[in-house]
Amino acid sequence: MREEDIRKIAEEVARIMRAKEDAAPRGQKSLPPEGRVTMGSAGKVFSNPLVGGQTGPQSPAPKRNPDCRLEENTCSGTCQSCNPLNNFTAQQVKGMGVERVSFCNPGAGSSSIAGMIDHTLLKANATQEEIGKLCEEARKHKFASVCVNPGYVAMASRLLRGSGVMVCTVIGFPLGSTTPTVKAIEARDAIANGADEIDMVINIGALKSGNDALVLDDIRAVREATRGKCLKVILETSYLTNDEKVRACRMSKQAQADFVKTSTGFGSGGATVEDVALMRQTVGPEMGVKASGGIKNAEVAAAMVKAGATRLGTSASIAIVSGGEAAKGQY
Repeated sequence: MREEDIRKIAEEVARIMRAKEDAAPRGQKSLPPEGRVTMGSAGKVFSNPLVGGQTGPQSPAPKRNPDCRLEENTCSGTCQSCNPLNNFTAQQVKGMGVERVSFCNPGAGSSSIAGMIDHTLLKANATQEEIGKLCEEARKHKFASVCVNPGYVAMASRLLRGSGVMVCTVIGFPLGSTTPTVKAIEARDAIANGADEIDMVINIGALKSGNDALVLDDIRAVREATRGKCLKVILETSYLTNDEKVRACRMSKQAQADFVKTSTGFGSGGATVEDVALMRQTVGPEMGVKASGGIKNAEVAAAMVKAGATRLGTSASIAIVSGGEAAKGQY
């Protein structure tokens, strides 16, 4: 089924739901009178418009999203309801190589690098209890996000509500060999279930075959499906030559992705300082660079940041912020 057919079906379902709401007696309506409905596969319903939806020039200013996890005013960096971040000057922030900063009521136990970490758990046998612990740790240490598989997005979104910690998920993971349409639908579903950030794997085989047109179409399809959300493009650098890494970075930038990312953690190798430096040099200061895979202690994390990384993906987050060493087998 084509993506446009799926969109038509979704809009028709929304129209029917709206008609039923309008016919309901006063006091029994559960949805706001304006907007469309987006429902994710996990059953989570949002009243804000579908991702990528447009409003006309005469449309009223959008109201504050009632599903915003920052509604409790705990965050100061990304929510319009919170005070501006004023602990850093604009020059300091620019010097870090970042465009956005999330800084949510840091406590004595939080680390200066914690706000750059995507606290990650992507193993196939991850349990609900482990995801719950991941979210609890992210709240405590004020990590930038938790990164979980799509099936746990709705759960993580509920657990992190009001914390200021974002929910990140992976698309086309870990091989990157699904079609652009499948990746776009997967991304839309993840966002409908509560994802704030999308980490997509490029079509690695197409890149190595020299089929740059397919690689670019792949990234653009997911970018179009994630407008208004943060998109990171995973290159899986351990499989690529330097020329292929540069081409992938340039296409990610051309497609208007927000980040390029080194690795899935499931390939033959993880992030290296050399790859991060090359990616930063290629994309310039306008994009983020996420180093992931093999970051097991604070020393390695600091080296990645020095090389140009503005986000770190790791399951060794606690070890990094506490100055310890990750257990064997961690991402």
